[in-house]
Amino acid sequence: MTPLENEINALKKELISMWILVQSQLNKAKEAMVQFDKDLAREVLVKEKRVNSFELKIDRDCENIFALHCPVAVDLRFLLAALKINTNLERIGDIAAGIALYVVESAVNFDVKALESTSILRMYDEAVNILIDTRSAFEKEDTVLARSIFKRDDVLDAINMNAPEVIGELIKANMNNMPEALYMLSIIRKLERVGDQSKNIAEEIIFYVEAKILKHFESGKRRVEGEE
Repeated sequence: MTPLENEINALKKELISMWILVQSQLNKAKEAMVQFDKDLAREVLVKEKRVNSFELKIDRDCENIFALHCPVAVDLRFLLAALKINTNLERIGDIAAGIALYVVESAVNFDVKALESTSILRMYDEAVNILIDTRSAFEKEDTVLARSIFKRDDVLDAINMNAPEVIGELIKANMNNMPEALYMLSIIRKLERVGDQSKNIAEEIIFYVEAKILKHFESGKRRVEGEE
C-alpha cells in the first residue's frame, strides 16, 4: 500500500471507533432514561469529552492528509465525506449527552407506560438501528444500504410529528405529569435529529462512493412527489 492508502485506512478505522463510541453513548443514555439511572447518565456526560476529542483528532488527521498528499478522485471525496461524517457523529454524541442530562435533571422517574404511549422506546430503537446501519454502509461502501436510511427516517419523523398531541394528552390526564412530559417531548425532538444526522451521513457515503451529491436532490425529489 502507498503511504496515502495507509493513512486513509487509519482514518477510516478512527471514524469507525468514533461511531462505536457514539452508538454506545446513545445506548447508555437510553438505559439511563428507562432505569432512571443518574450515575449512568453522568457517565455519558463525562464520556462526551472523549467524543469531542475524537472529532478534533479526526479533523487534524484529515488536514494533515490534505497537506501532505494532495489527494484526488475517490481519495479526495473520501476525505471530504469524512470531515462531514465526523461532524455528524459529534452532533449525535451531543444528542446522547443531552438526553443523559435530562435524566440527571429530572426529579421523577420516567413512567414506562408513558414511554410506550409516546413511542419513545420504539423511536429510540429505530434511531440506534439506523446509526448502526449507516456504519455498516460506511464499512462496506454499500450505497444500497445507505439509501435505505432515507425511507427509514420517515418513522422517526412521523413519531416526532405526532408528539405534541400525544404529550398534550398525557398532561391533560394529569397536570402533575407536565415536567416529565416536557422532558419526553424534548427527547423525541432529539431522536428526530439523530435521524437527520444519519441521513446526512448516508448522503456522504453515496457521495464518496458514487461521486453523487444528494443533499438537495433528495429533498427536491420529496417535494415533487408530494405535489403529485
